[in-house]
Formats: sequence, structure tokens, C-alpha cells
Amino acid sequence: MTAQLVQRALTAPTFALVRRRLLRQLLESLLYEGVLSVRAGDAGSAIADGVDERGEPVHYRFQARRRHGFDRVAVGSAPVRRLAGDEDREAASVTRLLGELRDTLQAEPQQLERFAHELEETLVKDALAQHVREQRGDVLAGAGYDTLEATIMDGHRYHPTYKSRVGFDLEDNLAFGPEFAEPLRPLWLAARRSLAAVTLSSALREAPFLGEQLDVATLEDFAATIRAAGEDPADFTLLPVHPWQWREKVGRAFAEPLAAGDLVVLGDDPHVFRAQQSIRTLACVDAPRRPYLKLALSIVNTSTSRVLAPHTVHNAPLVSDWLARVVAADPFLRDELRTVLLGEVMGSSVSPPATAGLARADGYGTLACIWRESLHPRLDPGEQAIPFNGLTARERDGTPLVDGWVRALGLSAWLARVVEVSAVPLLHLLCRHGIALESHAQNMVLLHRDGAPTRVALKDFHDGVRFARAQLADPERCPQLAPPPAHHQNRNSFLETDDLDLVADFLLDAFFFINIGELGIFLADAYDLPERDFWAIVSDVVASYQRRFPELAERFALFDVRKPTIAVEKLTTRRLLPDTELRLHAVPNPLSTQEPRC
Repeated sequence: MTAQLVQRALTAPTFALVRRRLLRQLLESLLYEGVLSVRAGDAGSAIADGVDERGEPVHYRFQARRRHGFDRVAVGSAPVRRLAGDEDREAASVTRLLGELRDTLQAEPQQLERFAHELEETLVKDALAQHVREQRGDVLAGAGYDTLEATIMDGHRYHPTYKSRVGFDLEDNLAFGPEFAEPLRPLWLAARRSLAAVTLSSALREAPFLGEQLDVATLEDFAATIRAAGEDPADFTLLPVHPWQWREKVGRAFAEPLAAGDLVVLGDDPHVFRAQQSIRTLACVDAPRRPYLKLALSIVNTSTSRVLAPHTVHNAPLVSDWLARVVAADPFLRDELRTVLLGEVMGSSVSPPATAGLARADGYGTLACIWRESLHPRLDPGEQAIPFNGLTARERDGTPLVDGWVRALGLSAWLARVVEVSAVPLLHLLCRHGIALESHAQNMVLLHRDGAPTRVALKDFHDGVRFARAQLADPERCPQLAPPPAHHQNRNSFLETDDLDLVADFLLDAFFFINIGELGIFLADAYDLPERDFWAIVSDVVASYQRRFPELAERFALFDVRKPTIAVEKLTTRRLLPDTELRLHAVPNPLSTQEPRC
């Protein structure tokens, strides 16, 4: 059945739309990050020059312009054209484009080949998702939060390999991709405590907490399985593993602990789960108030491996407790904004033992779970939720998901309220407390009543905070956190720094460049809202917040969100060059150029 479905998806009208999006997004990021040079063509077009496999000249022609927000590059909606000899055709291959332009790209050959593969994976997997969406007849308006996590399937709107999922074949993608909403059951293992690292929120105890996740009969069955292996259940901790991860990684990387009885296979979870947008986070269908399970997956999506590094798993409950204490002690965050933090309350990781001093690279971060609080118990009666990137989603006919809300409240009033409820708590955490959160698309949930924004829920803290300890409002409240080990390969994965620009830019990049920036682009395209007007509204919200707290003037200067330029991550460049350093570039900050209107 999969082969026929793939064939239908690759011949459906949605395939061409996905390919055009992929080419636009690729060119936008290459131009924006300075990787690709172009020359001016006729009628305001841009032309990239290359050579084909025979050494003959070839040219790619498209429309491109600069946007106001962060000087972003926008490639026009018209198809990219490939000109070779007398032929002028729509470009039909992202891999061919990269190959023919390789001499003009700032990329290493091996990295470029890998990147091309990720683009090909994205094309097919998104084509499958969009075809299935059409066949199901998905309707976004009025859908609940859990449904939206599956039916909002646009992915990252800047990163061109937004759905690569390298490691998943097409069968895996259909079984475990969030767009397909297939039920799955995590496999539970028992890990000997001498191999496992377990960290809990200070409000929890391990046994009662796990007991709440699994019914009495299942717990008894698991304990019996451990005893049948000749072991004492008290010597083991329990943790779930994604079924794909077990099949592809854990069974091999942990063969010795399994053979020695240090890991014991217990059985499937009694409840059904489905993947959220982030793929490795699972939500319980049968019991929605159960914590979400963030499970290690040895795949690569966008720029990042989706394993769970042990130091981040250890830090997750510590960071969550710290943030909870900060919010609880701040009346503005606690009582007025009523900011919701979806705490990561328990983390467990298992690393295969080193053999003769050699660490198992294939086991690093591959067996781990972070338990995150469910959103459902945190909603007020009548309050609804939408993933923040849902604000830029469209129905199958192109109607914005938010259209009814915008028309009911008025575009400017609705937008101002969205920015108020989302930006102000982040600004306050940064300026008052010195804590920046990485609140990009999947890390923020907008709460609302019939489309009228009320507040936000924030999540994903295990590696999504940044701070300078000396500039925290209360350094004594901050816990000691485990640093990344020397062999950890993600150079952008650190929580603590002495560089205050890296703290402020962490928020400016993730939230203003991605979340709010994409909303500005969307509203300009969908409702003809000039981007300067959009950023004037955002600037007004920032100014209003700063006027509210004049006593923080020195802190506003310290964490300057209005500085002329900010450093944003070169997400595509990271795929084209070795990941040996931070890849950042300075871009103009639209908040610095706006004067408050009030």
C-alpha cells in the first residue's frame, strides 16, 4: 500500500506545490545567508549562473526582493525557471540546482551532497503529507489543540530541509510522522540504576510519579517481568523508548546491557500515543492529562540530531523548577500575565558502558526520556489552544486559519493582543530576570477564547534557555547545571555564557525573527498589512512594556532588544559547512527602526 500511496503523492498536484516551495525556501536562505551570489536580470529578476554536467552554461531565473523585517529575502511565488541553451523551463530538481550552482556556493563538497539528500527527503515526505491532507479533507478552524498538532504541517518556514527526517524511510514516515496521526505505543524498559541517570522535579518522587503513568495491572506485570529475569525491581528504573528507536538503535547499541540483564524489556505502554509536530514528543490519546513523552530519536531534522544528550536530560527538571520558582515569585508573571510553563518534571537517560575506555558513539543520547507536563490541566474553562505556528497556517483552499478571528476582532487589535500575550512574558523574563527562552514555533502555544488571545504556554526548556549567571536577578536561585561534554557536537547547545549579546539574541532570533517575523510576513501576504505597520505594532508593545517598568531602565539597556543589528543563526550554512563553530550573521533589527506611535 505504501508504494501506491507514494506514487499517487508524487503525481498529485500537491507535489509541484511542495517542490516550488522547497526551491523558493532554498534560494531565500542561500541568498539571505550570503552563500549564493546572483546578478540582476530583466524585469527585476535575479539570475544565478552555473554549469551543467557537460560544462555548458545554465542559469536559474527568479524574482527576489528584500522584506522590511530583518532584511529577509523573499523569492516570488512564480516558479523558478531553468535556462539552458534554447530551453526555458520550470526548475524541476533541487539536487540539480545545487549541483549546477556548486561552483558559486560557499559549501564543502561532502556537506553539499548531504544537504542535497536532506532536500530530497524533505520533498518526498512533505509531498506525502500534503497529499494525505487533501485526501482526508482536513479542516483547521475549530479543531482542538491535539488535532492541530497533526494537521498543521507546514514545518519550518525558513529552513529548507524542514521535513527531512533523515533516518526514517517512507514506511517509518507514514507510521511515525505527526501528519499521519497514526497511533503508537512506547516500549517500556527497565534499566539498572547503576547505568541510568534519573533527575526529578523537587515536587515529585519517582515511584508515585511513574505509578500515575502506568495502571496498577501494568506495573505489576512489569515488576513480574523483572523478577522473572532474576532481578529485584527496586534495583531498576523504568523508562519508555520510541518503537522506531528500539528497532533501529537500542537493540544494537545496548546489546551488552540487554544480554547482561542490566536492561530488561517490559512491554508496551497500555495507552495509545500520537506524535506532535516535533516528532519525538508523544501525546497520550487515551489520557490527555498524562505528561507528554519526549523520546530520543536518532534522526536528523532541519539542523539537528533528535537524540537527547544526557546532560540536557539531567538539566531538564532543574531548569523547569528554576523557571517555576522565578514565575511564582513574580506577581506580574504569576498573577497578571498568568504565564504557563509546561515543566519538564523528570528526565531519565541510559548510556552504554564504555569498552576499554572507548565510548559508544552510537549510543550517545539514544536512550532517554523527558516527561513534560500536559497542557490540558492548565487550561481554564472555555480556554482553547493553538500551536503558535498555527497562526500562519491556511486551510486547503488558502483561507488563513485565523481568518474568522481577525475579522471578528479587527486585524490591528487582534495582532496587538497576540504580540502582548506572547512577547511581554518573554521580555520580562529576559529584562527583569536575565533569562532568555528559545521560544520559536514549536516551543510556544497561544491560549485564546474564540480567537481572542489570553496568554501563552511555554515549553522545551532542557536546552532552550540562555543566561549569564552574573546578570541574573537572583543568581542564588539558579541551580548548578551539567555542561555539554567535550565531544558534544552541537556548538549552539549551551545554556550559560558571559556574552550578553548571545543572551539577548537567543530571544530575538527564536521569537522575533522566527515566530513574530513569520507572522509579519504572513499577514503582509494574506491581508496586505504593510510590514512597517506590523513592526510598528510590535514596537509599540515593547515600548509599552518598558514604560510599565521604568525601574528596569538599566536592564533594558543591558539586554537591548532595540539594538540596530542582531545575530541570527545561519541555519542553512550549518548544513553546508562543518558544525565546528557558531554560524551567525548580523541582520538589521526592525525594532530599532520603529518609533513608538503612542
